[in-house]
Amino acid sequence: MSTLQFDLPAPDIGAWRAGNTGTEGVWRFDSGLPGRNVMITSLVHGNELSGAWAVKGLLEAGLRPLQGTLTLVFANLQAFDRFDANAHDASRFTDEDLNRQWSDERMDAADSNERRRAAALRPFVRQTDWLLDLHSMHEPSAPLLLTGVQPRNQLLAKQMGAPTHVVIDAGHKDGTRLRDYGRFGLPDEQAGDSRTLLVECGFHGDPASRDIAQDQCLRFLLASEVIDQAEADRLLPGWRLPDPAPQLALTVTGPVVAKSAAFRFNAPFTGLEHFAKAGTVIGDNDGEPVLTPYDDCVLVMPSVRQARAGVTVVRFARCAPL
Repeated sequence: MSTLQFDLPAPDIGAWRAGNTGTEGVWRFDSGLPGRNVMITSLVHGNELSGAWAVKGLLEAGLRPLQGTLTLVFANLQAFDRFDANAHDASRFTDEDLNRQWSDERMDAADSNERRRAAALRPFVRQTDWLLDLHSMHEPSAPLLLTGVQPRNQLLAKQMGAPTHVVIDAGHKDGTRLRDYGRFGLPDEQAGDSRTLLVECGFHGDPASRDIAQDQCLRFLLASEVIDQAEADRLLPGWRLPDPAPQLALTVTGPVVAKSAAFRFNAPFTGLEHFAKAGTVIGDNDGEPVLTPYDDCVLVMPSVRQARAGVTVVRFARCAPL
């Protein structure tokens, strides 16, 4: 495994750590006017710094909703406290992945740091109408916007207009993600006005990931109508990046789940690699060759940095215009 240079410094969030809700790391601002309850989350994984930079920037700018409510979250503070740029994978979580604990059964068990933290955040999540969950990736790659399978979220991704690659996926077998919890995971006809997106802003240590996180926050806040363009121009100058090429939908058809930590790819894949022919060997899963399942197959987020039994190491997808 190659060692990647980590050039994005950790933000100093000391001034913002306490929050204003009685729950550490959670800020909530109510306009007093009708509107959506909007949430932006960062640090669901403690080594994913770009989102924390963006949330810190929103707080420093003094941004307040013109209507509805805005909640800003630094999620896994215990993991973030362990961050070391020279061993950044070690601060992804303390006990287990926070972004797999979003079922009431796991949160009620409260038998790990991450499950207790999810339970503390649960009341705020349950009140949320629109959620943007900010993440970054183990490997250098173009940013990805993950919508889940609900058409309402795909429409929001199209409304935002960035990034280029939009992933339509059903989540992970090893646990429910925040973006799929509760009514976020319901079909359109049962979900009301709920919308939820997860953005992967690029490699954890790439300073450009901070720019992507800021751009996504700006586009999301405008789409949610908690701020308008005049407020964005006044408080967040320079946050919007140029519109990318026309968006592409990557519809995930299935994952490859590691049998053990011995899983290996046969090339240094980082994501969005395209394979023209079905049956192309791309790796080895404990002696079993891993083959592309169909023609024109695209790899989504391949990585062995967290490989162990039961962990998804890559997903296969079909590509088409969004």
